[in-house]
Amino acid sequence: MSRYDFNAPRLFVDAPLMTGVSVPLDRDQSNYVLNVLRLADGDVVLAFNGRDGEWRTRVAAKSRKAAALEATELARPQESGPDLHYLFAPLKHARLDYMVQKAAEMGVSRLSPVFTRRTQAARVNTGRMRANAIEAAEQCGILTIPDVDEPLRLEQTLANWADDRMLIFCDEDAPVADPVAALGLASKSGLSKFALLIGPEGGFDEAERRMIGAMNSAVAISLGPRILRADTAAVAALALVQATLGDWRA
Repeated sequence: MSRYDFNAPRLFVDAPLMTGVSVPLDRDQSNYVLNVLRLADGDVVLAFNGRDGEWRTRVAAKSRKAAALEATELARPQESGPDLHYLFAPLKHARLDYMVQKAAEMGVSRLSPVFTRRTQAARVNTGRMRANAIEAAEQCGILTIPDVDEPLRLEQTLANWADDRMLIFCDEDAPVADPVAALGLASKSGLSKFALLIGPEGGFDEAERRMIGAMNSAVAISLGPRILRADTAAVAALALVQATLGDWRA
């Protein structure tokens, strides 16, 4: 039997969930439940908040424009995914939306935009990033929402790096051509906290490459013979990391 109930709609709520609690929905959520999904009193919605697991709730319509969810029973206990941070040079608009959604689906625990010397986007809307992460979680059965950091310069991020977190970065000149083999060797370090760093469209400049390569916890991986766009590279690299170091392993 599937662990997921894909028949009932799912909704993220920023409120505690427990038996008998009534969670009022905001205006947009009420409109979505009552007018987009056309749910009525007593209809089932699966609700989660990233802390208390997934709960089976029933719609309680307060008016034509306001509704609440009344929690009835725990459907799935809270799960903890891998401690995997995703660091990336921001992209523009739709491509950033896509990348954030896919990173959330792939199970990252933190989204950290970093400005590099070749980053093309000048600003980052972290509120929009969080909204995209929530939407991805609602659609894909995920119980956790990645934290979203305010953007920093790459130099600032690396200057405060914790020694107990492996930094995996994509490099076409990685010394081990096979990325699975490279990550397999890296796994022998015993580190259980990971971060993946994806650079901008133009790649890291030489000074940044030296700075990253000089870190004790840095591991370079290749993504094959083709140059990938940053959003494509994100999905490919996260799949490699999850399959070799993360929660895709049996």
